[in-house]
Parts: sequence; C-alpha cells; structure tokens
Amino acid sequence: MTHTHAVTVETLQQALGTIFAPWVRELDLHVLEAGAGEVLVICSSIFGAGLGFLWFNTYPAQVFMGDIGALALGAALGVIAVVVRQEIVLFIMGGVFVMETVSVILQVGSFKLRGKRIFRMAPIHHHFELKGWAEPKVIVRFWIITVVLVLVGLATLKLR
Repeated sequence: MTHTHAVTVETLQQALGTIFAPWVRELDLHVLEAGAGEVLVICSSIFGAGLGFLWFNTYPAQVFMGDIGALALGAALGVIAVVVRQEIVLFIMGGVFVMETVSVILQVGSFKLRGKRIFRMAPIHHHFELKGWAEPKVIVRFWIITVVLVLVGLATLKLR
C-alpha cells in the first residue's frame, strides 16, 4: 500500500516517468529470473507506456497522469513484486517513493506530537522547492537517486 500511495503522492510528474521506467525494467529482469513469462508481458507493456509518458512529459509537462494512473502503477508494481517474490527489492528500488511517503508520515507525526514541522512542506520534494531549488533541479536529483537505487537492486540479483 505504501508504494501505491507514494506513487500518488509523488506529484513531480516528470520524475514519475523517469523513476518508474527503470524500476519496471529492473522488475523485468527479476521476472525473467523467476520464469514467469506472463508477468514479463505486463512488465514490458508498463515499461513501454512509462517511456511514452516520459517522452511527452519532459519539463515543462504536457501530459499529467493524475491519481487514477498513479494508483494503478503503484498497485501494479506491488502486485508484480509479490508475484516474483521480490518485495524487498521493490522497497529498495522505490526509495524515492518511500522517501516521499516517510516525509509525509514524519511531518504529520511531528506536527501532531510536538506542534512543530520537520520540513517546510511535505512531501519532501516541496520542501526542496520552498528552499529555492528549481523544479528541474529536484527532478534530476531524484533521477540520480533512482539510478543508484536501481543499480543496488540489480546487485541483489548476484547476492541470492
């Protein structure tokens, strides 16, 4: 459920397509390893759709996904990870989504318990924007984090 909601919370639409595409590609590799060919077709379709979305969603965005698409993508990622038994890899590769969700949880919890905010605004990408970072700068930083996390996810293939 965390990844489904985090995909919705992630409102940097340009980052979503860029983060999502390599992530699904990584799951494709795990699906091949697990021998689930039917799931590979679904992963490849989602990957292609993510690339198409990314093509038309460079800064400034021309196409917006909205909650329906984001919830469906988050749910698809969760289901695929469970089917191929790679839930921990999903958590690792989805670090940006996890970071977004945790920032909201911490912000709400801190405000209710202490009456103080941790971030200027949650989710965390808004915090960076309010600190003066331009939206493209935040997006590229999230891309870099995602690439590193996907590589870490790939490295787990050799550990098992």
